[in-house]
Amino acid sequence: MKAYIRSAVAISPQKTFNNPAFLDDPAEYRNSRLTSIEPDYSEAIDPRSIRRMSRIIKMSVASALACLKDAGIANPDAIVTGTAYGCLEDTGIFLTNIIQENEEPVTPVAFVQSTHNTIGAQMALLIKCSRYNNTFVSGGASFENALLDALMLLSENNAANILVGGMDEITDTSHTVLSRLGLYKRQPLSNLNLFNTNSKGTINGEGAAFFLLKNTSSPNDLACIEAVATFYKPEAATELRQFINSFLVSESINYSDIDLLILGNNGDSKNDEIYSQLQQSVFKGTLSINYKHLCGEYPTSTAFAAWLAANIIKKNNIPVIFNQGKISKNKINKILIYNHYQNIYHSLILMSSC
Repeated sequence: MKAYIRSAVAISPQKTFNNPAFLDDPAEYRNSRLTSIEPDYSEAIDPRSIRRMSRIIKMSVASALACLKDAGIANPDAIVTGTAYGCLEDTGIFLTNIIQENEEPVTPVAFVQSTHNTIGAQMALLIKCSRYNNTFVSGGASFENALLDALMLLSENNAANILVGGMDEITDTSHTVLSRLGLYKRQPLSNLNLFNTNSKGTINGEGAAFFLLKNTSSPNDLACIEAVATFYKPEAATELRQFINSFLVSESINYSDIDLLILGNNGDSKNDEIYSQLQQSVFKGTLSINYKHLCGEYPTSTAFAAWLAANIIKKNNIPVIFNQGKISKNKINKILIYNHYQNIYHSLILMSSC
């Protein structure tokens, strides 16, 4: 299974949308919450539609429309999305209305707009796409499953071009609840110094990233997605090593073939133990970078990582923010993304130059 990335667009806590510069001016936050830098939506979406959209829908629709525009495709053969939380803002509104009305019947609008497939449906309605439309809600593997579905559609010749996206948002309520569960740092810190701390908790994040995948190559392709694999709840690091070994064998590559490893370290001392163990064993000697200090931790953060990898391959450049000028590579041909979400959902995404 191989797919060619014709275009990739992301709205994130960094200046990634409609910005020709590649992370050369990283945004710094001094709290445990990284909020997306949102564009002027009226430039991409009809103002009459904007007022009916929640924040995550606006982020997703704007990035999806920009992705289609960059690829020169008006109507894809399929739309596949992955999200763990769906439209949290509308979910909160609906639940609040139920409480305020003492569980009497309330307007169903917020409920209808809170469902996880609302984003894919909104895109289909806007561009009048009546073809295949699917949404995956698989926790920390939501984006990976969306990618797998797209790869299968392309390999089976059921589609020639597919719009794939991963997105999740933060709301005040969700951030408060997850903070109480101990997921985030209790003391303020700079996100750019996230990996210099050795304490419990990480920083919250959000974003939306879309990709136009094709089954044929062109000179304008950013990169290729070679393969995607997921692993659920490993009992020990030995299982993970076997999972990674089997994945590379199935793709007929060695560890030495990987030019860059993108890891999902998030600054939580317990969470990052797995990455440290693997870097001292199977990934020993492999050039690696982390990415969650730029986008924060959220279930579909690998969509941001895939956007990052595609641009690194296309530009053959690792931004200074990742290495302070210490990393140099003549050519970056293969990138492996390895991430886990709460040590439950583990995934590998192999990308290469075209």
